[in-house]
Amino acid sequence: MSVTTAIQLVTRGEAATAGTGTCSPDLVRDPWAFDALPMPSYGPGASVHDQAPPATPRQGELPEDYRTASPEELDRRILAAKDTLGESVVILGHFYQRDEVVRYADFVGDSYQLARAATERSAARSIIFCGVHFMAETADILSTPEQSVILPNLAAGCSMADMADIDSVTECWEQLTALFGTGRDADGRRPVIPVTYMNSSAALKAFCGENGGIVCTSSNAAAVLQWAFERGRRVLFFPDQHLGRNTAKAMGVPLEQMPLWNPRRPWGGTDEQTLRDARVILWHGFCSVHRRFTVAQIEKARAEYPGVRVIVHPECPLPVVDAADASGSTDYIRKAIAAAAPGSTFAIGTEINMVNRLAAQYPEHTIFCLDPVICPCSTMYRIHPGYLAWVLEGLAEGRVLNRITVPDSVAVPARVALDRMLAVQP
Repeated sequence: MSVTTAIQLVTRGEAATAGTGTCSPDLVRDPWAFDALPMPSYGPGASVHDQAPPATPRQGELPEDYRTASPEELDRRILAAKDTLGESVVILGHFYQRDEVVRYADFVGDSYQLARAATERSAARSIIFCGVHFMAETADILSTPEQSVILPNLAAGCSMADMADIDSVTECWEQLTALFGTGRDADGRRPVIPVTYMNSSAALKAFCGENGGIVCTSSNAAAVLQWAFERGRRVLFFPDQHLGRNTAKAMGVPLEQMPLWNPRRPWGGTDEQTLRDARVILWHGFCSVHRRFTVAQIEKARAEYPGVRVIVHPECPLPVVDAADASGSTDYIRKAIAAAAPGSTFAIGTEINMVNRLAAQYPEHTIFCLDPVICPCSTMYRIHPGYLAWVLEGLAEGRVLNRITVPDSVAVPARVALDRMLAVQP
């Protein structure tokens, strides 16, 4: 059963899991209902309490025939358009994407794998990215100038990525360079190296490229931090504090050397001496989906399923990662399940679409989500087969809809930081 179907049943009280509910009853609504809101919105669900900034991209009205088409008609139209376009188009889908969309993807992966895929599909004239905005930006930066990158719904953003904007990071950087200076030490290391998570804007990737920094994903975060420590005395890590903290702790960095920088407070809410002693300065950002997982959920899973193996994503809070049996990227989770002996039981702490897909793919195991409440990534959930059919049929008619274009002034330095990331093997 897909997450969309489960949400509909829970909302109507018809499913066995009806008592668990969903993050928001609005999840049952079609995503175009949120396109018409007067203010930008991330959509319903896990990010419902995160306020989208005014500059958040907005999606125009989807034509009515796509909004009213049945799933069967949309399926027919998508497959027909794909057949017409052939190898001139490639569809990339993130693991967190809903089943109703990811079924059409030519390649499915995590952000690291999709970044690589964007560099390896040079034969396609168009890349349709079924993910979120920063992923499509990255694909545009890494693809060839002749290729167009399309995001089916422009409103598919990321609340975590928006927690670090270029102005706030630049202000932080200016304060840090005023404190540390810009000179290298006796070993040739810089005072601080900026590291941005893939879940960030192209502008922040460009910032890292211009300041000796690098991009990381959850797949290669440890290797990237090692790269940065070889080149700098300390790291400024943004926007996800949890990935930075969990990764650095596993590498032996003490928690007291990882202060949190809150951009809304003077000196980030810390002090000069703490910053001087720091190895990793963490940005005050987080993923709304992964912040939902708790130690209590892990304890409940262990009580109800003796011998369960708990694996969580490193975007989860530190106590959750410490209480789990293992943590890793979405691809790490997938590979761990694929390699397990038949009859294994897994409690997974990551986005529900991926967990449900793994449960269907490996019926010989017992696989369930730690969080009993159905909470998909609300921004990924903005991609719907209706939007996919719309952009595909547009391409078949010679029209490029929802093209994501990063200007050269940003793309060139961002490519530097991304190439550094791709050179660091996880």
